Amino acid sequence: MENRERAGAGAVGSAGSLGLRVGQAVFSSASLLFMSVGVEFFSYTAFCFLVTIMGLVIPWSCTLAMIDVYSILVRCPLRVPGVMVIVVIGDWVLAILSLAAASSSAAVIDLLLQFHGSHCSPRFCGRYQLSAMMAFLSWFLTAASSLFNLWFIASR
Repeated sequence: MENRERAGAGAVGSAGSLGLRVGQAVFSSASLLFMSVGVEFFSYTAFCFLVTIMGLVIPWSCTLAMIDVYSILVRCPLRVPGVMVIVVIGDWVLAILSLAAASSSAAVIDLLLQFHGSHCSPRFCGRYQLSAMMAFLSWFLTAASSLFNLWFIASR
């Protein structure tokens, strides 16, 4: 039984999962905020893709965070295998899309900076860089969450 509890340390319904979900929501919101407030992100497809994906990660993470809070409060962790598989697949899909969006945005930022700022003012490029960095952090937490849940499913 102790091995099962250890395996569920970051799985849905645990305090570890709640921490990961809150981190995902915070970093995704920060990425979205840095990219969209006062910046003309719509000029570049990669930035639009980043905004779209972060817009998907936020409700996914917030919904699962609410499930985690409920599970912690009622002391009944969510351990239904079918639901866990859906969570793992959702995390995988969002992790892959988040990595793609963060990477493509970082590549576009690098290209803009190679033109010596002629296409990107320092203020905008700095915000673009912060947005991409927050997207990478969100991706890392999403991938970690997916691995914890997959580990829990495999240990059952």
